Amino acid sequence: MEYRQHNQPGCGGCLLLLVVLALVTGGAPALLNLLGFFFYSGLAGVLLLVGAFWAFTYYVRRRVSTYESSQTESHNRFVFLLVNILVKIAQADGHFTRAELSAILNFFQYQLRYNQDQMYWVKQLVKDAREAEVDLQQLLDEFRTSFAYEPRLILLELIYQIIYTKQPPPENELRLARDIALVLQITVYDQRTIEAKYMYRQRQEATSSAQQEEQYYAVLGLEPGAEFAEIKKAYRKLSMQYHPDKVGHLGEEFKNIAEEKMKEINVAYGYFEKKFTNK
Repeated sequence: MEYRQHNQPGCGGCLLLLVVLALVTGGAPALLNLLGFFFYSGLAGVLLLVGAFWAFTYYVRRRVSTYESSQTESHNRFVFLLVNILVKIAQADGHFTRAELSAILNFFQYQLRYNQDQMYWVKQLVKDAREAEVDLQQLLDEFRTSFAYEPRLILLELIYQIIYTKQPPPENELRLARDIALVLQITVYDQRTIEAKYMYRQRQEATSSAQQEEQYYAVLGLEPGAEFAEIKKAYRKLSMQYHPDKVGHLGEEFKNIAEEKMKEINVAYGYFEKKFTNK
């Protein structure tokens, strides 16, 4: 027989004690007054709680609706699909843990810097996504047909960001990210560029120039030792793909993601430009 720890006792006998005291001190009228007090005060409390919950729910829904209507259709569709895809990735093992929920919400709050209204919206999207009976393949197909190549790159970037919030990143989720890249028709080169960047980023800060150089090669999607002509070619290609104007219609937060990516690309290229031109 399994041992179960006993819970702290409640106050089930308190009501009986009060009834006895009422009868002893004031008889039936006092008892009826006591019961009437409990009934009306309890009912009032319940009504207050229900009213407060309804008011808060109404407030949240109103804020969500106001925010949604202020955004473009492309932005809302992008975030809707993004949230649903992230939730389905989290549910891939048959579970959706509190830690996975926190990782998704923290990503929007701290990485994308979402404000309170935006977070109300994301939480509602997450709730709907958890209950939706749609598979990941269907969501990815819809995303691929709805958005051009550059937004698909941003999606893959965000998926890797979520995966690498876990240390070490689960191998099954890394495999899933590679499969997603195939479904989104992202080239192997671009997928490896993104994965390599996050692989190096998870390591501690580079302690030597050799390690730093290796990381810059990864940012540009190149193997260590690539010639400068190859570096320039990779730089031009990535600069076109991640130009902020190409994802500006998705919303300011995703334009910022592209701008951060461009900064990384420029720093990496600047390192190699200085290295090769000073030879």
